[in-house]
Amino acid sequence: MTGLFKHWRERRAMFCAMKRTKAKESNKTEKEFVLEFKAGKHNCLLKVPLQFPVEENINDLHGRLMLLHKIPCYIENDLKVSLSDFIEKETILDYDREAEAALQRLTSGHVDINQLANAWTRSYVETTLEHARPEEPSWDEDFADVYHELIHSPASETLLNLEHNYFVRISELISERDMEIKKIQERQAAEMNKVMHELGNTLSDHDVNAVASQHFDAQQVLENKWANELKQVTCIQKQEYQEWVIKLHQDLRKSSNSSKINEEIKMQPSQLSEPSESGGRMFEEQPQLEESFTIHLGAQLKTMHNLRLVRADVLDFCKHRHHGSGGAKLRRLQTALSLYSSSLCGLVLLVDNRVNSFSGIKRDFATVAKECTDFHFPAVEQQLEEVQQVVLYARAQRSSKQKEQPEIPKNGSDDKSKNVERNPSNISPGEFYVSRHSNLSEVQVVFHLCVDDNVRSGNITARDPAIMGLRNILKVCCTHDVTTITVPLLLVHDMSEEMTIPWCLKRAELVFKCVKGFMMEMASWDGGISRTVQFLVPKSISEEMFYQLSNMLPQIFRVSSTLTLTSKP
Repeated sequence: MTGLFKHWRERRAMFCAMKRTKAKESNKTEKEFVLEFKAGKHNCLLKVPLQFPVEENINDLHGRLMLLHKIPCYIENDLKVSLSDFIEKETILDYDREAEAALQRLTSGHVDINQLANAWTRSYVETTLEHARPEEPSWDEDFADVYHELIHSPASETLLNLEHNYFVRISELISERDMEIKKIQERQAAEMNKVMHELGNTLSDHDVNAVASQHFDAQQVLENKWANELKQVTCIQKQEYQEWVIKLHQDLRKSSNSSKINEEIKMQPSQLSEPSESGGRMFEEQPQLEESFTIHLGAQLKTMHNLRLVRADVLDFCKHRHHGSGGAKLRRLQTALSLYSSSLCGLVLLVDNRVNSFSGIKRDFATVAKECTDFHFPAVEQQLEEVQQVVLYARAQRSSKQKEQPEIPKNGSDDKSKNVERNPSNISPGEFYVSRHSNLSEVQVVFHLCVDDNVRSGNITARDPAIMGLRNILKVCCTHDVTTITVPLLLVHDMSEEMTIPWCLKRAELVFKCVKGFMMEMASWDGGISRTVQFLVPKSISEEMFYQLSNMLPQIFRVSSTLTLTSKP
């Protein structure tokens, strides 16, 4: 018993010491609030210790006192008034006491007056708006403002022609690169055929491997050479273009030269020679099937939206064509006009869980993005590197929180967690990252949505990660002024054997219904702004299947009906 009492005294002493230390560090004092009141014939006394300064809300404190001490309801107002007066009075007394102590330290010489004055000056300057330092102008923001002003002026055609000439220059370099790589591949193939023909006679497997290694090294050297040259040319073009835009804007601001420059701008497009079609890389125009619908969503407050069903390749929305092709120049102008506006165009690109551009559709997209210089945003590789750093940081934060608060893993999440543990830079199905572009044909924002092989099965539900990823993408569109979004209707970019007609109809119905529900949620996200949603199907799909999907859409969405007005005879 004595040992237990001794242990209790030691614990109490340690607790008191910790309490005193904490109170000293936080400069808090304890005061007792006293309230006398009558409950029938009984005189009651309420005593509550309070820590000053009081940091919690007085209303919350008052409610807890009423509940814990079972105070009668007719005392509620008296308790609240007495408590507020007590806290205000004691707080003022504490402030006066601290002020007197500070003045005493100042008069006694314990505090340096100059140091105190500097501290007061620094605090005043940092907390007062009129003394705040002006934000340093950002080059990107300044260039964006200048470009947005010029593209909506008579100089727009000049800008587009200059961008097109840069695009032709890059296309010529890429054609030269492809031709040189093709030649070295043909020469290496011929050499390898000769080596294989002599295998077993004068050459061994070791000799074949040596020749293959030499071929691989030679091809890598050639590809690196062209990659460096393209990167250098792109950087030079971007610097020249930005400097030219800034200089043109400065010249236009000068009133004395405005009329002369306007004449030069009007004359400039005819002076820029249009390159021949054979000089650049051509993209064959694939015939597209399109169906457009106008719908209304909402019960009381209806919002009009535009829906389109398009059969095309997903990269057709990114590839540039020459001005000679139909509508190419208009598409470039429309993309440039809306680049720094509140009506951006987005595209959903289905990718795997690795944040890179080394294989599959990611490599094809990166190739298209490199065929024209981006004068406004970083290159694709640089943006992907930033995404990788963000993913690693997010994984580290999530893992630290999970260690502090361990959770029981849900069914089916073991494989996902193991995959993340193997490579923390990978993302999970349903997650997506965003890239910005000014050098694509019809889109400025690309949502890279991670999907797995489960999207090729026929048993996904509305709670599938890919579907929930679409919902999150639409929410980002609402909060970041993306008014046109292109969504893969079947959640695949290419058709395969298992994707039969029933499979396509079932998948399309699921996506239609889910997107309809998400669009109805948009009214609460953005206040009911009219938007355009394009449902994209692979170009290899049959016309019969396309029109079956087209007939399904009006059955799910409320399509606006046309009215025919006829006059009475």
